[in-house]
Amino acid sequence: MEKFAIIDLGTNTFNLLVAEKVNNKEFKLIYSEKIPVKLGEGGINKGVIEPIPFERGINALRTYKKKIEELGIEQISAFATSAIRSAQNGKDFVTKALAETGITINVINGNREAELIYKGVKLAVEVDDEYALIMDIGGGSTEFILCSQQGIVWKKSFDLGAARLLEKFKPSEPITKDEILNLKTHLLNHLQELWQIAKRHRITCLIGSSGSFDSFTEMVCAKHNQKINLKEIKNFKLEITDFEELFSQIIKSNREERLCIPGLVEMRVDMIVISSILTKLILDELYLNKIIVSTYALKEGVLHELMNQ
Repeated sequence: MEKFAIIDLGTNTFNLLVAEKVNNKEFKLIYSEKIPVKLGEGGINKGVIEPIPFERGINALRTYKKKIEELGIEQISAFATSAIRSAQNGKDFVTKALAETGITINVINGNREAELIYKGVKLAVEVDDEYALIMDIGGGSTEFILCSQQGIVWKKSFDLGAARLLEKFKPSEPITKDEILNLKTHLLNHLQELWQIAKRHRITCLIGSSGSFDSFTEMVCAKHNQKINLKEIKNFKLEITDFEELFSQIIKSNREERLCIPGLVEMRVDMIVISSILTKLILDELYLNKIIVSTYALKEGVLHELMNQ
C-alpha cells in the first residue's frame, strides 16, 4: 500500500498527516501531529516572518522530518499558505527549510488553498441538493467555498485570518462591545464579495473546516460530558443553540478564564475570540441555522489528490 506524509504549514500551526492509501477515497491514518508554531507572530501585518517564529518553524520541520524518517515514509508533500506566501522573507524560509531538512515546500495561492480545502471537506461531509458554504478560518487568511452536489460554485481566500485580525485589533481582555463593533464593521466591509454571491444562491448550511471549528466541537462536547476523539470522526453536527451559548461565554471571558474552558487547547485561547465573532457574523448575515464541522481540511485534500494520481 502507498504511504504519504503531508505537512500543512499554516500561520498558527504546522500540521503533519501520515496516511496509507486504502482506495481512491479512503485512507488509514498512521500518524498525525500539530505544532503551534505561530509563524505570523509579531510580523503578519508587516509582511514578514520575525526571527523567533522563523526558527520555531524550521525546528518544527526538523521534528517532522525525523518522525517521517522513523516511519519509513519517502514521499513528503509540504504546502505553505498565508503567512509564508505573504511574507517578504517567505522565500528565505522555503530555502532554509530545504537546506536544513530536505523538505521541499510548495507555496500555494489562496484559490489553490480553497480548492484543496474543498477536496478535503468533500471526503468528510456529504453535501445535499442545497447550497453549502465551507468556511476555513486560518491564522493569516479565511477561505470561503460555496458548493453544491455538482461541485464548487465560487471560492475566495480573504486576508482575514484570526492571527492577522488579532494583531491588527489587539482586543481587550475581555473584548469590549466597541471592539466587537469595530471588528464586525471591518469584516462586513471586507467580505462584500461573499455577501454579493450569497444573494444569488440560497445557502442552507455552514460547513466549518477544522481549526477553530474543532475547538468549538470539543468545547461543546466537554460541556455535555460527551467524549469525542476528532481523529476518529469525519464530521460533527454543531447545534446552533450550543454555538450561541459558547459564543456568549467566549466574548465575556478574559484569557485566564478561557484557559479554564474544558475542550479549548491553549494554542487557540487567544484567537478563538476572533474566530467566534467571525463565525457568528457569517451565521447572522446569511441567516444560517445549520453547522456541520468537518475534521478534514487542506491536508486531507492534498492526500485525496495524491491517492488519485
